[in-house]
Amino acid sequence: MKHFDYDYLTTTEAADYLRLKERKVYDLVRQGQIPCTKATGKLLFPRQSLDLWLMNHLVGDQQAGRDIPPIVAGSHDPLLEWALRESQSQLATLCHGSGDGVRRVRDDEAMLAGIHLIDAETGAYNRPEALGLLGMKDLVILHWAYRCQGLILPAGNPLEVTGIDCLTRNGLRVAHRQPDAGAERLLRYLLARANIDHACLHLADHVSLSEDDLALAVREGSADVGLGVKAVAQRHGLAFVPLHLERFDLAMRRRSFFEPAVQRLMTFVNNERFRERAETLGGYDLSRCGQVGYNA
Repeated sequence: MKHFDYDYLTTTEAADYLRLKERKVYDLVRQGQIPCTKATGKLLFPRQSLDLWLMNHLVGDQQAGRDIPPIVAGSHDPLLEWALRESQSQLATLCHGSGDGVRRVRDDEAMLAGIHLIDAETGAYNRPEALGLLGMKDLVILHWAYRCQGLILPAGNPLEVTGIDCLTRNGLRVAHRQPDAGAERLLRYLLARANIDHACLHLADHVSLSEDDLALAVREGSADVGLGVKAVAQRHGLAFVPLHLERFDLAMRRRSFFEPAVQRLMTFVNNERFRERAETLGGYDLSRCGQVGYNA
């Protein structure tokens, strides 16, 4: 069999890669059984998706376990939220933080989890062993985007906050997330790197349960600053001080990848409208979007 170094295969190349006849490949496409996308009227097959498809059928894990509800849990992401609607994926959202999403995927309570959990020791993101998911023998993690994280501030930045060291100023109220949220872990990681004790912060009275909740806390005056993504700051007309580029991924069971709802979403990310929306929102790097980061 030929060796393929590129990411997308033509029908002929896909047939060769799978050791099938082209007619059989067309039959699988017509039946919706095989992952593919269409560009300028031409079928293209993501090579990594074909690898998942083969693995899924070899181990038979698409038949394992109970039905999984069509829910995207985990962390909130503005681009993902928009893509779920525009792709007509019919996936519902239940965004209570990355840690909650990991648990729901593990327990078959959600098809996907948006995660951006940094390892405090290494600075690496979304490692299965650090997430407690090494026991999932059918775990797949797909890259979604690199996102710009930073300080979200009132419009015009009237307090002239310039970096993480400013968070210890007297009277500065810091919006914060739930303990197992990706943004909260990142905040503690950045504070540790700057030799700042988290206990020195004057935290806002209430936990912000999502990116939008945090931005609203800043906009409405119940907090002066908080850590979040650039896209949310721009959406709410707030100032933003960039601090860190993080990795946001989608975790799922292998069989969930082939569910029609998930396939609609992953096909949509190849649409030019998706790229344009990311550019409009700001703070996204989509260079690895849709690529397989981990396949158990």
